[in-house]
Amino acid sequence: MGSLPMTLPELNFPDSSSKQSSINETTLLNLFKSQQNHLNFFFNNLNISQTLAFTKTLLDSTGTVFFSGVGKSGFVAKKISQTLVSLGVPSGFLSPVDALHGDIGIVSKRDVLVLFSKSGNTDELLRLVPCAKAKGAYLISVTSVEGNALAAVCNMNVHLPLERELCPFDLAPVTSTAIQMIFGDTVAIALMGARNLTREEYACNHPAGRIGKSLIFKVTDVMKKQDELPVCKETDLIMDQLVELTSKGCGCLLVIDQDYHLMGTFTDGDLRRTLKASGEAIFKLTVGEMCNRNPRTISPDAMAVEAMKKMEAPPSPVQFLPVVDHENRVMGIVTLHGLVSAGL
Repeated sequence: MGSLPMTLPELNFPDSSSKQSSINETTLLNLFKSQQNHLNFFFNNLNISQTLAFTKTLLDSTGTVFFSGVGKSGFVAKKISQTLVSLGVPSGFLSPVDALHGDIGIVSKRDVLVLFSKSGNTDELLRLVPCAKAKGAYLISVTSVEGNALAAVCNMNVHLPLERELCPFDLAPVTSTAIQMIFGDTVAIALMGARNLTREEYACNHPAGRIGKSLIFKVTDVMKKQDELPVCKETDLIMDQLVELTSKGCGCLLVIDQDYHLMGTFTDGDLRRTLKASGEAIFKLTVGEMCNRNPRTISPDAMAVEAMKKMEAPPSPVQFLPVVDHENRVMGIVTLHGLVSAGL
Protein backbone atom coordinates (compact mmCIF):
# COMPACT_ATOMS: atom_id res chain seq x y z
CA MET A 1 0.00 0.00 0.00
CA GLY A 2 1.39 3.39 -0.96
CA SER A 3 1.76 6.22 1.52
CA LEU A 4 -1.07 8.71 1.98
CA PRO A 5 -0.63 12.15 0.42
CA MET A 6 0.52 14.84 2.79
CA THR A 7 -2.33 17.20 1.82
CA LEU A 8 -5.99 16.65 0.99
CA PRO A 9 -7.27 17.60 -2.47
CA GLU A 10 -9.07 20.94 -2.63
CA LEU A 11 -12.84 20.61 -2.17
CA ASN A 12 -14.93 22.87 -4.42
CA PHE A 13 -18.13 23.62 -2.48
CA PRO A 14 -20.72 25.70 -4.33
CA ASP A 15 -20.83 29.34 -3.36
CA SER A 16 -23.85 29.56 -1.02
CA SER A 17 -24.27 33.25 -1.71
CA SER A 18 -24.96 32.53 -5.36
CA LYS A 19 -27.99 30.40 -4.35
CA GLN A 20 -29.59 32.96 -2.09
CA SER A 21 -32.86 34.37 -3.35
CA SER A 22 -33.50 38.07 -3.04
CA ILE A 23 -36.63 40.04 -2.31
CA ASN A 24 -37.16 43.75 -2.20
CA GLU A 25 -39.60 46.09 -0.53
CA THR A 26 -41.68 46.62 -3.67
CA THR A 27 -42.18 42.91 -4.22
CA LEU A 28 -43.20 42.34 -0.61
CA LEU A 29 -45.58 45.31 -0.64
CA ASN A 30 -47.20 44.05 -3.84
CA LEU A 31 -47.77 40.66 -2.26
CA PHE A 32 -49.55 42.22 0.71
CA LYS A 33 -51.65 44.34 -1.62
CA SER A 34 -52.57 41.29 -3.67
CA GLN A 35 -53.60 39.40 -0.53
CA GLN A 36 -55.66 42.41 0.52
CA ASN A 37 -57.42 42.35 -2.84
CA HIS A 38 -58.13 38.62 -2.51
CA LEU A 39 -59.56 39.18 0.99
CA ASN A 40 -61.67 42.06 -0.27
CA PHE A 41 -63.10 39.74 -2.90
CA PHE A 42 -64.20 37.46 -0.06
CA PHE A 43 -65.77 40.33 1.91
CA ASN A 44 -67.55 41.74 -1.12
CA ASN A 45 -69.03 38.42 -2.22
CA LEU A 46 -69.84 36.62 1.03
CA ASN A 47 -73.49 35.61 1.24
CA ILE A 48 -74.60 37.21 4.52
CA SER A 49 -77.96 35.42 4.55
CA GLN A 50 -76.15 32.11 4.32
CA THR A 51 -73.73 33.17 7.05
CA LEU A 52 -76.59 34.29 9.29
CA ALA A 53 -78.30 30.93 8.93
CA PHE A 54 -75.03 29.24 9.85
CA THR A 55 -74.55 31.47 12.91
CA LYS A 56 -78.12 30.92 14.12
CA THR A 57 -77.71 27.16 13.78
CA LEU A 58 -74.66 27.26 16.04
CA LEU A 59 -76.44 29.60 18.47
CA ASP A 60 -79.52 27.37 18.71
CA SER A 61 -77.54 24.16 19.14
CA THR A 62 -78.40 22.34 22.35
CA GLY A 63 -75.40 20.05 22.09
CA THR A 64 -71.76 20.39 21.11
CA VAL A 65 -70.55 22.19 18.01
CA PHE A 66 -67.88 19.94 16.48
CA PHE A 67 -65.45 21.09 13.80
CA SER A 68 -63.49 18.91 11.43
CA GLY A 69 -61.07 19.30 8.57
CA VAL A 70 -57.94 17.85 7.00
CA GLY A 71 -54.53 19.48 6.61
CA LYS A 72 -54.47 23.27 6.86
CA SER A 73 -58.27 23.40 7.01
CA GLY A 74 -58.03 21.05 9.97
CA PHE A 75 -55.75 23.47 11.82
CA VAL A 76 -58.23 26.28 11.17
CA ALA A 77 -61.15 24.13 12.32
CA LYS A 78 -59.34 23.29 15.55
CA LYS A 79 -58.50 26.94 16.21
CA ILE A 80 -62.10 28.09 15.68
CA SER A 81 -63.32 25.36 18.02
CA GLN A 82 -60.88 26.55 20.68
CA THR A 83 -62.09 30.12 20.25
CA LEU A 84 -65.69 29.04 20.84
CA VAL A 85 -64.68 27.07 23.93
CA SER A 86 -62.96 30.19 25.32
CA LEU A 87 -66.26 32.02 24.88
CA GLY A 88 -68.18 29.36 26.79
CA VAL A 89 -69.66 27.58 23.76
CA PRO A 90 -69.50 23.76 24.03
CA SER A 91 -67.23 22.82 21.14
CA GLY A 92 -64.57 20.35 20.06
CA PHE A 93 -62.40 19.24 17.18
CA LEU A 94 -63.20 15.87 15.62
CA SER A 95 -60.39 14.30 13.62
CA PRO A 96 -62.00 12.69 10.55
CA VAL A 97 -59.54 9.80 10.67
CA ASP A 98 -59.89 9.12 14.39
CA ALA A 99 -63.66 9.50 14.09
CA LEU A 100 -63.75 6.45 11.84
CA HIS A 101 -61.84 4.48 14.48
CA GLY A 102 -64.08 5.13 17.48
CA ASP A 103 -64.11 8.88 18.15
CA ILE A 104 -67.45 9.25 16.35
CA GLY A 105 -68.92 7.84 19.56
CA ILE A 106 -68.78 11.28 21.12
CA VAL A 107 -71.26 12.69 18.55
CA SER A 108 -74.99 12.71 19.31
CA LYS A 109 -78.18 13.84 17.60
CA ARG A 110 -78.07 17.11 19.55
CA ASP A 111 -74.74 18.08 18.00
CA VAL A 112 -73.68 20.12 15.00
CA LEU A 113 -70.71 19.04 12.89
CA VAL A 114 -69.00 21.72 10.77
CA LEU A 115 -66.73 20.41 8.00
CA PHE A 116 -64.08 22.78 6.60
CA SER A 117 -62.75 22.00 3.13
CA LYS A 118 -61.59 24.34 0.39
CA SER A 119 -62.50 21.97 -2.43
CA GLY A 120 -65.40 20.19 -0.77
CA ASN A 121 -64.07 16.94 -2.18
CA THR A 122 -61.86 15.80 0.70
CA ASP A 123 -62.08 12.00 0.86
CA GLU A 124 -61.68 11.78 4.65
CA LEU A 125 -64.60 14.15 5.22
CA LEU A 126 -66.79 12.44 2.66
CA ARG A 127 -66.23 9.12 4.44
CA LEU A 128 -67.11 10.77 7.75
CA VAL A 129 -70.47 12.14 6.54
CA PRO A 130 -72.57 8.91 6.55
CA CYS A 131 -71.19 7.97 9.98
CA ALA A 132 -72.09 11.37 11.45
CA LYS A 133 -75.53 11.22 9.83
CA ALA A 134 -76.10 7.82 11.40
CA LYS A 135 -75.47 9.45 14.79
CA GLY A 136 -78.13 12.06 13.99
CA ALA A 137 -75.81 15.10 13.92
CA TYR A 138 -76.63 18.18 11.85
CA LEU A 139 -73.94 18.57 9.16
CA ILE A 140 -72.67 21.85 7.72
CA SER A 141 -70.00 22.11 5.03
CA VAL A 142 -67.89 25.25 4.66
CA THR A 143 -66.29 25.22 1.22
CA SER A 144 -64.95 27.49 -1.53
CA VAL A 145 -65.71 25.54 -4.72
CA GLU A 146 -69.20 25.63 -6.19
CA GLY A 147 -71.07 22.36 -6.76
CA ASN A 148 -68.78 20.21 -4.62
CA ALA A 149 -69.52 16.72 -3.31
CA LEU A 150 -69.49 17.67 0.37
CA ALA A 151 -72.10 20.40 -0.04
CA ALA A 152 -74.40 17.92 -1.78
CA VAL A 153 -74.49 15.52 1.17
CA CYS A 154 -74.64 17.96 4.12
CA ASN A 155 -77.70 19.61 5.67
CA MET A 156 -76.30 23.08 5.00
CA ASN A 157 -73.46 24.58 3.01
CA VAL A 158 -71.72 27.91 3.44
CA HIS A 159 -69.77 29.14 0.44
CA LEU A 160 -66.61 31.14 1.19
CA PRO A 161 -65.85 33.13 -2.00
CA LEU A 162 -62.23 32.60 -3.08
CA GLU A 163 -60.78 34.60 -5.96
CA ARG A 164 -57.50 32.65 -5.96
CA GLU A 165 -54.63 31.72 -3.68
CA LEU A 166 -51.84 34.24 -3.24
CA CYS A 167 -49.45 31.46 -4.20
CA PRO A 168 -48.14 32.11 -7.75
CA PHE A 169 -49.16 28.56 -8.68
CA ASP A 170 -52.60 29.06 -7.09
CA LEU A 171 -51.91 25.96 -5.02
CA ALA A 172 -50.60 26.69 -1.50
CA PRO A 173 -53.66 27.32 0.72
CA VAL A 174 -52.66 30.72 2.08
CA THR A 175 -55.68 32.79 1.07
CA SER A 176 -58.32 30.09 1.50
CA THR A 177 -57.19 29.37 5.07
CA ALA A 178 -57.10 33.10 5.81
CA ILE A 179 -60.75 33.55 4.82
CA GLN A 180 -61.70 30.40 6.72
CA MET A 181 -60.12 31.86 9.84
CA ILE A 182 -61.72 35.28 9.33
CA PHE A 183 -65.10 33.67 8.76
CA GLY A 184 -64.91 31.41 11.83
CA ASP A 185 -63.59 34.01 14.23
CA THR A 186 -66.10 36.63 13.10
CA VAL A 187 -68.96 34.18 13.62
CA ALA A 188 -67.50 33.39 17.06
CA ILE A 189 -67.67 37.06 18.05
CA ALA A 190 -71.24 37.23 16.72
CA LEU A 191 -72.10 34.32 19.01
CA MET A 192 -70.34 36.08 21.87
CA GLY A 193 -72.61 39.09 21.42
CA ALA A 194 -75.76 37.01 20.95
CA ARG A 195 -75.05 35.10 24.16
CA ASN A 196 -74.49 38.39 26.05
CA LEU A 197 -71.15 37.21 27.38
CA THR A 198 -69.87 39.61 30.03
CA ARG A 199 -66.26 40.63 30.69
CA GLU A 200 -66.42 38.77 33.99
CA GLU A 201 -67.65 35.57 32.31
CA TYR A 202 -64.93 35.88 29.68
CA ALA A 203 -62.33 36.36 32.40
CA CYS A 204 -63.51 33.21 34.19
CA ASN A 205 -62.63 31.27 31.05
CA HIS A 206 -59.09 32.77 31.02
CA PRO A 207 -57.99 32.59 34.68
CA ALA A 208 -54.30 32.06 33.92
CA GLY A 209 -53.97 34.81 31.33
CA ARG A 210 -53.39 38.49 31.96
CA ILE A 211 -56.89 39.28 30.72
CA GLY A 212 -58.47 36.94 33.22
CA LYS A 213 -56.26 38.01 36.08
CA SER A 214 -57.03 41.69 35.49
CA LEU A 215 -60.76 40.95 35.69
CA ILE A 216 -60.71 38.35 38.46
CA PHE A 217 -57.92 39.13 40.92
CA LYS A 218 -58.74 41.47 43.77
CA VAL A 219 -56.28 43.23 46.02
CA THR A 220 -56.96 40.73 48.79
CA ASP A 221 -55.74 37.95 46.45
CA VAL A 222 -52.29 39.49 45.94
CA MET A 223 -51.60 41.49 49.11
CA LYS A 224 -49.24 40.59 51.94
CA LYS A 225 -50.96 39.92 55.26
CA GLN A 226 -50.36 39.62 59.02
CA ASP A 227 -46.78 38.54 59.78
CA GLU A 228 -45.60 39.72 56.36
CA LEU A 229 -46.46 43.34 57.16
CA PRO A 230 -43.69 45.84 58.07
CA VAL A 231 -45.47 47.67 60.89
CA CYS A 232 -44.31 50.00 63.66
CA LYS A 233 -45.67 52.62 66.08
CA GLU A 234 -45.36 56.39 65.81
CA THR A 235 -43.20 56.54 68.91
CA ASP A 236 -40.65 54.01 67.68
CA LEU A 237 -37.20 55.39 66.93
CA ILE A 238 -36.30 55.29 63.25
CA MET A 239 -32.99 53.53 63.86
CA ASP A 240 -34.71 50.83 65.91
CA GLN A 241 -36.92 49.96 62.96
CA LEU A 242 -34.24 49.45 60.29
CA VAL A 243 -34.55 45.67 60.42
CA GLU A 244 -38.33 45.86 60.04
CA LEU A 245 -37.94 48.36 57.20
CA THR A 246 -35.55 46.16 55.22
CA SER A 247 -36.54 42.58 56.10
CA LYS A 248 -40.12 42.41 54.80
CA GLY A 249 -39.31 43.23 51.17
CA CYS A 250 -41.76 46.12 50.93
CA GLY A 251 -39.39 49.07 51.09
CA CYS A 252 -41.51 50.79 53.71
CA LEU A 253 -42.98 50.81 57.20
CA LEU A 254 -46.71 51.02 57.90
CA VAL A 255 -47.11 53.31 60.88
CA ILE A 256 -50.07 52.19 63.02
CA ASP A 257 -51.70 52.95 66.35
CA GLN A 258 -52.65 50.37 68.96
CA ASP A 259 -55.86 49.53 67.09
CA TYR A 260 -54.04 49.00 63.78
CA HIS A 261 -55.32 52.23 62.24
CA LEU A 262 -52.96 53.54 59.58
CA MET A 263 -51.22 56.70 60.74
CA GLY A 264 -48.76 57.02 57.88
CA THR A 265 -45.93 55.37 55.96
CA PHE A 266 -42.16 55.64 56.14
CA THR A 267 -40.13 54.46 53.13
CA ASP A 268 -36.49 53.68 52.51
CA GLY A 269 -36.47 56.89 50.48
CA ASP A 270 -37.68 58.78 53.55
CA LEU A 271 -34.81 57.21 55.50
CA ARG A 272 -32.21 58.47 53.01
CA ARG A 273 -33.70 61.96 52.95
CA THR A 274 -33.92 62.11 56.75
CA LEU A 275 -30.32 60.92 57.14
CA LYS A 276 -29.11 63.53 54.67
CA ALA A 277 -31.06 66.35 56.34
CA SER A 278 -30.57 65.41 59.99
CA GLY A 279 -27.23 63.66 60.18
CA GLU A 280 -26.57 62.23 63.62
CA ALA A 281 -29.87 63.66 64.92
CA ILE A 282 -31.62 60.77 63.17
CA PHE A 283 -30.73 58.58 66.16
CA LYS A 284 -33.23 60.54 68.26
CA LEU A 285 -36.01 60.92 65.69
CA THR A 286 -39.19 58.83 65.85
CA VAL A 287 -40.93 57.34 62.83
CA GLY A 288 -44.00 59.46 63.59
CA GLU A 289 -42.00 62.68 63.22
CA MET A 290 -40.84 61.89 59.68
CA CYS A 291 -43.56 59.67 58.16
CA ASN A 292 -45.93 60.54 55.33
CA ARG A 293 -49.29 61.25 56.95
CA ASN A 294 -51.29 61.11 53.73
CA PRO A 295 -50.24 57.99 51.77
CA ARG A 296 -52.20 56.47 48.92
CA THR A 297 -54.28 53.52 50.09
CA ILE A 298 -56.61 50.97 48.58
CA SER A 299 -59.46 48.71 49.69
CA PRO A 300 -59.00 44.92 49.88
CA ASP A 301 -62.10 44.51 47.67
CA ALA A 302 -60.69 46.69 44.87
CA MET A 303 -59.50 44.99 41.69
CA ALA A 304 -55.78 44.27 41.60
CA VAL A 305 -55.46 46.07 38.28
CA GLU A 306 -56.86 49.19 39.98
CA ALA A 307 -54.00 48.98 42.49
CA MET A 308 -51.54 48.95 39.60
CA LYS A 309 -53.14 52.05 38.09
CA LYS A 310 -53.13 53.83 41.45
CA MET A 311 -49.43 53.10 41.94
CA GLU A 312 -48.61 54.57 38.52
CA ALA A 313 -50.80 57.66 38.93
CA PRO A 314 -49.30 61.21 39.02
CA PRO A 315 -47.61 63.12 40.47
CA SER A 316 -45.09 60.31 41.00
CA PRO A 317 -45.33 56.51 40.96
CA VAL A 318 -45.08 54.48 44.17
CA GLN A 319 -43.97 50.92 44.83
CA PHE A 320 -46.63 49.92 47.35
CA LEU A 321 -50.12 50.67 48.65
CA PRO A 322 -51.32 50.08 52.21
CA VAL A 323 -54.56 48.08 52.15
CA VAL A 324 -57.12 49.45 54.61
CA ASP A 325 -60.75 48.76 55.46
CA HIS A 326 -63.55 51.33 55.70
CA GLU A 327 -62.32 52.32 59.18
CA ASN A 328 -58.75 52.86 57.96
CA ARG A 329 -57.48 49.75 59.72
CA VAL A 330 -54.52 48.05 58.05
CA MET A 331 -55.48 44.79 56.34
CA GLY A 332 -52.35 44.28 54.30
CA ILE A 333 -50.00 45.80 51.75
CA VAL A 334 -49.83 45.34 47.98
CA THR A 335 -46.52 45.90 46.23
CA LEU A 336 -45.62 46.49 42.61
CA HIS A 337 -43.37 43.44 42.74
CA GLY A 338 -46.30 41.36 44.01
CA LEU A 339 -48.55 42.51 41.18
CA VAL A 340 -45.91 41.77 38.55
CA SER A 341 -45.28 38.34 40.09
CA ALA A 342 -49.01 37.63 39.88
CA GLY A 343 -48.89 38.29 36.13
CA LEU A 344 -50.56 41.69 36.19
